[in-house]
Amino acid sequence: MNHRFLSTVGLAAMVAVSAGCSSSKSAVNTSESSLVITDTAPDTASVPVWAPKKHSFNPSRTRHHDLLHTKLRLRFDWEKQHVLGLAELTLKPYFYPQQQLVLDAKGFDIHSIHLMKGFDGTPLKYAYDGMKLTVELGRTFTRDEKYVIEINYTAKPNELAAGGSDAITDDKGLYFINPLGTEPDKPRQIWTQGETEASSAWFPTIDSPNERMTQDVYLTVEKNFTTLSNGTFVYSRQNPDGTKTDYWKMEQPHAPYLAMVAIGEFAVVKDKWRDKEVNYYVEPAYAPTAKKIFGHTPEMMEFFSKKLGVDFPWAKYAQVVVRDFVSGAMENTTASVFMEDLQLTERELIDKNWDGIIAHELFHQWFGDYVTTESWANLPLNESFANYSEFLWSEHKYGADEAAYLQMEELSQYLAEAETKREPMIRYRYGNREEMFDSHSYAKGGRVLHMLRKYVGDDAFFTSLNHYLTKHKFSDVEIAELRMAFEDVTGEDMMWFFDQWFMNAGHPELRVTHTYENGQLSLQVEQQQDTVYAPVYRLPLKVGVWLNGKRTDYPIEISKAIQTFQFPVAAQPQAVVFDSEQQLLGTIDHAKSDEELIYQYSNVPEMGARYEALTKLEDKLQSPDVRNVMQAALKDDFWYIRSLAVNALVSLEAEEAAAYANEIKQLATSDKKSSVRADAILALAAWGGKDLVPLYEQAMQDSSYQVTAAGILGYAGTGAADTKIKLAHFDKEKNEDVVLSLAAYYAVQGGMEKNDWFVRQVKQARGSGLYYLLQSYGAFLAGNEQANTPEAINLLGDLAMNHNLYYIRLGAYQALGVMSDRQEVKELQEKIKQNEKDERLLNLYSR
Repeated sequence: MNHRFLSTVGLAAMVAVSAGCSSSKSAVNTSESSLVITDTAPDTASVPVWAPKKHSFNPSRTRHHDLLHTKLRLRFDWEKQHVLGLAELTLKPYFYPQQQLVLDAKGFDIHSIHLMKGFDGTPLKYAYDGMKLTVELGRTFTRDEKYVIEINYTAKPNELAAGGSDAITDDKGLYFINPLGTEPDKPRQIWTQGETEASSAWFPTIDSPNERMTQDVYLTVEKNFTTLSNGTFVYSRQNPDGTKTDYWKMEQPHAPYLAMVAIGEFAVVKDKWRDKEVNYYVEPAYAPTAKKIFGHTPEMMEFFSKKLGVDFPWAKYAQVVVRDFVSGAMENTTASVFMEDLQLTERELIDKNWDGIIAHELFHQWFGDYVTTESWANLPLNESFANYSEFLWSEHKYGADEAAYLQMEELSQYLAEAETKREPMIRYRYGNREEMFDSHSYAKGGRVLHMLRKYVGDDAFFTSLNHYLTKHKFSDVEIAELRMAFEDVTGEDMMWFFDQWFMNAGHPELRVTHTYENGQLSLQVEQQQDTVYAPVYRLPLKVGVWLNGKRTDYPIEISKAIQTFQFPVAAQPQAVVFDSEQQLLGTIDHAKSDEELIYQYSNVPEMGARYEALTKLEDKLQSPDVRNVMQAALKDDFWYIRSLAVNALVSLEAEEAAAYANEIKQLATSDKKSSVRADAILALAAWGGKDLVPLYEQAMQDSSYQVTAAGILGYAGTGAADTKIKLAHFDKEKNEDVVLSLAAYYAVQGGMEKNDWFVRQVKQARGSGLYYLLQSYGAFLAGNEQANTPEAINLLGDLAMNHNLYYIRLGAYQALGVMSDRQEVKELQEKIKQNEKDERLLNLYSR
């Protein structure tokens, strides 16, 4: 599962700020690829706000039965949004004799249950409470006896109470998209999302990650639809009533939460890895670009297969893009599902690359599907590996700087969460299993695996992963089994590493100082984390020392709260870089002189070290030497460093900035990275100047949408008399970057003539783009009272009441707030609050 949602790089955050307008006591955290709503109300308790919470113990589910095989025959009532199902389950007692079977079945109508012998069935007694189905088997079965039960049922997932998490925003299991065909710009689709325990919303099962089954799925649908499910396609049979039945067979066992179906009018773009089918299911309009979006998949399969020494273990691999998906993506066995943001045009592909999320779900086919966590408490055994695969692929395909940037982003994401939440990565004491889908399981987990790799070395790391996968294939595992795999390979007791990183909360918070005297470099390290909640860490790492242009790396191991290390150095070193491999998960406060930082930028090749130097120098631009460093950084080989330098120089006054204007203009027009061009345009816009109008006009015609959007904002900032006319040329554009840039301007300068434009954009926008658009729409409504019409109220009310993404409901509710002086809006907001089931929003609304 990939829990991250796209926000427009750089521009979306700026647009949201410029649009203003949120009255809620909540914050929207945005990184390059995430949108998370977090409660920021102050905590007045005596313990830190981030202290681990006390919850009851959550063990793995006890296995009374072993679910061996599931056969499903499914039809669909689009009008009622019901699943008409016939399920045939093959089971046997797990160990002890059993005469009763308990299944998960959420919100069903149960029509009949039979114990089958061939084609003959004996009716069975059962009890059903709407969630659990208890079947009396009629006699006692032993672990050597298989039995088959047939359940005729109707599933009504759309009538279930809403649930979910930041990662998975809804848990109805199966979704009908535009079921009646009333939305003209949206295809009719059905798709499923089983994680964590939502497969039981569309078929009866033992909905637990420590269960495994093979399956047959027969889908009866209209002839115009294409279907997808796990395993291989066997046949399609035409039916007398004008429908067809597609048969999909899964011959290798997997967990029930990984079962899937997708139904829609998809174009199937065929690809191949070795002798296996690799297919991409997209809307027909995106068939021409499907291979450019997903085309690295076969190369990834080869890379991961060789790296792990375990070939891709399934019969085929398919990837399908669906509308209104409730997460970023989901790694169903042999068939991953992705949010619609992945569908890009040729022009959009200039700015965006989805390799990370594609690699993430693919790596789950080994870590999560082939070997599965036995309980949600052990979720990092799935998600930390999928997270780390993004680093592995980036390192392989795009180089060390890109991989380092990705890990830096992951560290920032975890540290942001750690401001309000610190829990063990493996946590058996959680309030709700959905809480496990957080930056601890993903971002922290990936960084911890990188530290493990650095500690044991590449050969031992990948040999251990091979051992782990080979030993535990088609089974469920807990963290101890990963530890023992590393111990089996390395011969070393690894309890210390796994205990401090997986089983304890928090992270090291280090204060580092260094001094030089009489041929000795002294380095003092103080662990400042609160040891009531976190351990004193054992940290093997390296210290890089530069003298006369030569680098020496000294290995050290920190094991005490305060520790001093000494190194023989012939003269005052030019730079000292603590954790020179940039691999530590934690915070490092290391004071350095400006001279050391200037040297560090120019001479230390690691991207993290260059980043550290620039960020510590960016508020010292009064120094000519620092400005020279920033100027040099404008030519750095890595795009992010160039952008960092551009954004640092923005703080200069326009007169001071003149010395760098030509170079930044050069970046704005010629940099090979579109995001750098966009940043350079926005920097120039911050300084202003009438001579920049031609540059903005050129930018508005750029091949990159990001650059076009920056050009729009730049031109709007000039106050030119023809601004509205110029911008109106883009009013029919659907690209998110362009729409958000227009919305930022129209929110305050558009006037009533832009009311229809806002309404149209809100109706067709989606995902995080819609959230940011709602911020601008709220500002527009606040400034244009005539726009506060019943249509606007109904539009926002429908989104706030019914949208499947909780943060969209929040954004619409916030936008309604600008009209809260009207009685009908007050009544509507009360109705929204009464209708809302999501605890996150209820907590916010209550304030």
